[in-house]
Order: sequence, then structure tokens, then C-alpha cells
Amino acid sequence: MECYSEQTCALAVDGELEADELGRLRNHLATCRRCRDLVDALRAENRVLSESLHELPDEAASPTKVSHPRRSRIWGDLTVIAAVLALGSISSIWFDQLSIPAALEWFNPFSLSGRTNLLFSLFNQFSLGGAAMLTNYAAVVGFLALLLLLGGGAVLFGRGRLRQPGLQLLIVLLALSLPSFALERRHAEFVTVAANETVDDTLAASGNTVRVEGVVNGDLLAFGQTVEVRGTVKGDVISFAKRTVVSGTVEGGIYTFSQSLDLDGQLGHSIYGFVQSLRVNDQGRVGEGIVVACGDFNLEGVVKRSVDILTSGNTDVSGSIGRDLSMGGGSLTLASTARVGGNLSARVHHLNEVHIADGAAIAGKRDIQVRMRESQYTRPRFYFHQAIWFAAAILVGGLGLLLFPGFFQSATQAVGSGWLSLALGFGVLVGAPVAVVVAAITLVGIPIALMSFAAYIAALYLAKIWVGAFLGRILLKSSGATKGDWMLGLLLGLLILTIVGFIPYLGGLVHFGVVCLGLGAFALQLYRASRPVITA
Repeated sequence: MECYSEQTCALAVDGELEADELGRLRNHLATCRRCRDLVDALRAENRVLSESLHELPDEAASPTKVSHPRRSRIWGDLTVIAAVLALGSISSIWFDQLSIPAALEWFNPFSLSGRTNLLFSLFNQFSLGGAAMLTNYAAVVGFLALLLLLGGGAVLFGRGRLRQPGLQLLIVLLALSLPSFALERRHAEFVTVAANETVDDTLAASGNTVRVEGVVNGDLLAFGQTVEVRGTVKGDVISFAKRTVVSGTVEGGIYTFSQSLDLDGQLGHSIYGFVQSLRVNDQGRVGEGIVVACGDFNLEGVVKRSVDILTSGNTDVSGSIGRDLSMGGGSLTLASTARVGGNLSARVHHLNEVHIADGAAIAGKRDIQVRMRESQYTRPRFYFHQAIWFAAAILVGGLGLLLFPGFFQSATQAVGSGWLSLALGFGVLVGAPVAVVVAAITLVGIPIALMSFAAYIAALYLAKIWVGAFLGRILLKSSGATKGDWMLGLLLGLLILTIVGFIPYLGGLVHFGVVCLGLGAFALQLYRASRPVITA
């Protein structure tokens, strides 16, 4: 009788061979020494591989085999970090108390207008070069995903381990990963859609100036210094720019992150976004509503539904609003020509920041509230929330230690890496959101992006737990090898971090350092835990 192939014997050892075929193989092994030796060798190989995969992570995660960091080095690092935080808090207080001229207030990074200006300036730089960067990243990610799908599918199919449902799933994933032909991309210093030109697909354009004078039958996704819509966009306009001007017709909505947005034309749906300056002039028409966060808001045209805005500057209304007007933040001025078809709701810091002319028409109720800056320490609810937060952190830490003892204790130990954890955590803090966005560009990457974002949020919450447990272990001078010692250290560490967090200026810096240390420890532990698997 002809001997079985190595592939068939491997399937039998892995328990993936059909019952009838397995019976025939067993009968053959009784008479064939060569096949018996092959099966024994495959079993021995699986046994060695299984032992290596189980033993190596246990050794890496065992708290008794991890060398404790030297006390002097840890206290030295903590001293340096404390000195840097103290210097930063003193500098923040000094800078905040400076008498800065109103004309230069936009330059103060600790003021609301200064932070807004900084945010939009950074985003302006991203809008100029970020589109090309994300496009290149998306191309690389999509190409690697395609190679992995093709290579992995070929290997599994060649070994006979890819059944028909798996093959169907692979075909679906390959179809989703292929570039979409319903998206037209344009990148240049000056991107334009001429007046006699029609784009039948969604247009993704990036450049110093993006101008649409013709017709775009799909959506417009624009990155640039200036984005101008003078023609017609049948879908939505999504703009990331320093200046966005719509003087034509947009039948969908506007989703924008711009320094300024000027609407001089017709909009079919609503405006959503973050804008430093938003203006709807007397020729502008909004078919639905406006929901934005902005610096200054000026409405001279018509909004058929409600307006909901959060501002840090002035809100001037001289046009017409079909339903409610709700605003919060800066000052509110309603001219004599203003018309509000519903209720007026305003949340301001001072009553004299609201100016309503005699001729202004408000059909509904007027609800103007002054926000009193009451200290949070005078409200019992604040202490109740802090107690709930503290108890929840202890409970989460206990559950994590119970379910994943090796990982949680090793992550706590990794906090002691000091500057390595701090630098790595800062990189994860600022780099992970970019990676999630890049992964979400392709349809195949959307599930990966969602899972990565969920892990990122969970790590942000767990960061303080690992840092608190490490701080408490250092203060108690315990090894943290037992669960009781770990929980006691967590209790003491979280209590200290909570109290320090209430200190003005210093508390924010400490919280930032805790997040970076915890994220760095999480990343280090993930790397160490994956090394045995990769080596095997």
C-alpha cells in the first residue's frame, strides 16, 4: 500500500483529518514503520512547540523572576520628574498671571483664544501636507493587507486547511481591500474643477488651493490652504482647510474643520464642524440647521431650522432662524432685523454680554442664564463623583489582577523603566490616533481601527492603575509579588495621585505624566509578551 504524505500525517496529528481517513491511516500505521516514525516526529515537534509557547510567557510574566529596579535609580528618576513638573507648574502660574495686551492675547497658549489659534494653526499645517501623508500611508497599508491576504490564503489553501467558508471570506476581504473606482483623487498646487467640467465620482482633492467651478456629482473631500466651491456639489462637502468659501450650491451638508468658513451660496442640509470664524452672509441659505463650535459666529442670511453653537467669542445674529437658537460661551448680539422662530437659550458668563435690540423678533421663550464660576470643592456632588471614580478604579484593578495576574503585575513592573516608559507612552499617546485614522481609510482596516481604538481607550484608563500600583509598591517597599501587596499598593498609589490631581497646574502635568508612563508600560508589556510567540 502506498504511504501517506507528510501533509496528511500533519493533519492527523493536528486533529483535523476526517474520521474515515483517520481510521485508514491508523490501519496503515500498524504495518508501515516509515509512516509511524513520521507521525512520531510530528507529534514530538508539536509537543516542543507547545511547551515553548507556554513556558516562555510564564517566565517573562513571573514576578519572582523579574529583577527589581534599583531603589536609587527609581528615586532619582522620580526626583527629576518631580522637579520638571514643579518647574512647569511654576512657569504656568507665572505666565498666566502676566498682563498680556489684548492685541497679543491670541499668542497666549494658556488662554482660550490662544489655544484655539494654536489648534487651527497646527491643523492648517496638517491640511497642507497631511493629505499626501495619509494617502501614502493608506496605499502602503492597503498593499500590505492585500499581500497578507493573498499569501496567507495561498498557504492555507495549499495545506488543505482553508475550507469553502474560509475561501469565501477571503474573496470578500480581497474585494473590499481593492481600490474603489468610485473615488477620484487629485493632488497639485492648484486643483480645480473647471466650469464646463463634471466629476461623476466623489472627489478627493488636496493642494494649496482647491476650487470647484463645475459640478461634482458625489461628495467633495478637500485638504488645502483655501477651499472654494463656486459651482455645484451634489453630495456633501468635507473640508480640512485654513479658509473654506462656499458661494455656489451644496446639495448635501458641510462638515468642516477650518479656520474660517464663509457661506455665500445655497446649502441643502446642515453645517457641522469646528471653525474659528463662521459667517453666513445675507445671500447664504442653510436648508436645515447649524451645529458648530467656533470662535466668532455671524449670521446675516437664513437658517431654516435650529442653530446650536458653542463660541469663545462673539455671536452676532441679524438674519433669520426658523426654529431655536441655542448658544453658550461668549457674547450674544441680536440686531433689530434678527428673527428667531423658536426659543432663545443663552449661557453666558455675564448678563451684560447679551444684547437684544428692540426690533428683534423671538417667537418662543427667552432663557438667558449666567454661569457662575463656583468652586467645585464646595459641591457635595464633586466628592461623591471622586469616591465613585476611586472605587471603580480599585474594582477594575482587582478584576484585572484576578483575570490577568501575570500581565497586570508585569505592566506594573514595566512602569519602573522610567524614561523609556515615559517616552514610549508619549509616542503611543500621540501616534495611536493617527494609526487608527490611517487604518480606517481602507474598508478592511475599519474593524482593526475600531478594535485598536477600543484598546487605546482602555489603556488610557488603565494607565493610572498601573502607575498607582507601582507608586504604592515603592512607598510601601514591598515586592508586589502577592495579590494582597499589589492591591494595597494600588490603594495607596491611587489615593496619592487623586490628591495631587487637585493641585492647580501641577495636577494636570502629573496626570499627563501618569498617562504617558502607563501607556509606555502597556506597550512594553505587549512587546515582551509577543516576543516568545514571534520567536516560535
